[in-house]
Amino acid sequence: MDNEATSHAIISPADGHVVAVRALADRTAIDRAFDRAVAAQRLWRGVSLEERMAICSRFVDAFVARGEALAAELTAQMGRPVSQTPGEIRGFAERSRAMIALAERALAPVRPEPTPGFERFIRREPLGVIYVIGAWNYPYLITVNSVVPALLAGNAVVLKQAPQTMLCAERFAEAFAEAGLPEGVFQFLHLSNADAESVIGDERVDFIAFTGSVATGHRVVQAASRRFAGVGLELGGKDPAYVRRDADLDHAVANLVDGAFFNSGQSCCAIERIYVDAAIYGTFVERFAMLTRQYRLGNPLDAGTTLGPLVNAKAAGFVRSQIAQATMQGAQALIDEATFPASAPGTPYLAPQVLIDVDHGMDVMRHESFGPVVGIMKVTSDDEALGLMNDSPYGLTASLWTRDIDAARALGDAIEAGTVFMNRCDYLDPLLAWVGTKESGRGCTLSRIGFEHLTRPKSFHLRTAI
Repeated sequence: MDNEATSHAIISPADGHVVAVRALADRTAIDRAFDRAVAAQRLWRGVSLEERMAICSRFVDAFVARGEALAAELTAQMGRPVSQTPGEIRGFAERSRAMIALAERALAPVRPEPTPGFERFIRREPLGVIYVIGAWNYPYLITVNSVVPALLAGNAVVLKQAPQTMLCAERFAEAFAEAGLPEGVFQFLHLSNADAESVIGDERVDFIAFTGSVATGHRVVQAASRRFAGVGLELGGKDPAYVRRDADLDHAVANLVDGAFFNSGQSCCAIERIYVDAAIYGTFVERFAMLTRQYRLGNPLDAGTTLGPLVNAKAAGFVRSQIAQATMQGAQALIDEATFPASAPGTPYLAPQVLIDVDHGMDVMRHESFGPVVGIMKVTSDDEALGLMNDSPYGLTASLWTRDIDAARALGDAIEAGTVFMNRCDYLDPLLAWVGTKESGRGCTLSRIGFEHLTRPKSFHLRTAI
């Protein structure tokens, strides 16, 4: 049983080899870690923001200096092609530095209009100990969204990274140690699922930042419901795109193919369904399928590979089942799997697939795939596209492909999503709030607003004239 496990082996989806084996923390180690975190945070909150920013800057420098090795190690752990994993290291640095630059303004006291005889302001106080539960698909990019602003705000952090990418937690710790972060302010724990869930109810935890599936998100909320700790949830997506008849077709096709299949579609904000105006539908589909066929599926450690395996055979099997169900219900598959020799049932290797003649009665158009498949539907109006885009239990991002910015604004107002893109997709801007609606989550990371979820307001009402 999971709660009896004492170690975990990371199995590479590339070729099945054991990347590393790590011991799992027992209750004694867990208690020690959180006791250290509480004690360290009391001191850390008294460190000046200027010094916190300097330490976090040195952390980023130390991390980036090892970027090539970290990227190769990441490929071995979760299977993204080695030609692409360096991009996560660059994105990690960009995001971190943006949050460091934001910190002074985001954490500055809020001062209302002056009133004679009084000094009034609202200070942003750290919450205490932040428990971050990371995800394997972008273990550096996702995790840093919470870790860096939490530390900048004066919190301590305990990180539990996903079992598939446990080594990433260790790399965070090594870079923080090199940067001179005081001991105990950042720690990681390798935990069984049972222990990871039990920690959520620990009184020493003041906020839980979770990234993962909707089902696990519900368990996180239930585990936290017995007390008043805050919870931030970044969950799933079934992100739509709408290609209007005035779109730049070449631009839309190139970016939507990438948005659907980068990281083998294993992204919460990957493009999973596309609605195309009837006037350009045939041309769009032809070009989209043609570009998809140019991917090279293979071992992610090969520099020539452009599409790697899914994280494991079970994940690939789920996507296969969605495709099979859709074709049985009348969908047409445009990609011949035989043209991707590495694709094989029972393995993590799966060819990309483009489905047409789909509808919302099919699971592949309703529920998150988290793999290299996309369905494309023909629409005849903005209203029809809008209705289909909103016909989903998810609401993370949506993208509009058009030359008409006024139309994009109007449609964007009506789209039920945390982020609306025009002529781009599958991207996080660190200066904008990253937030989901419906079953895509709650809370916020990134931007100035993200700092608000890692702090509490404390009002000062000081009478200076008596």
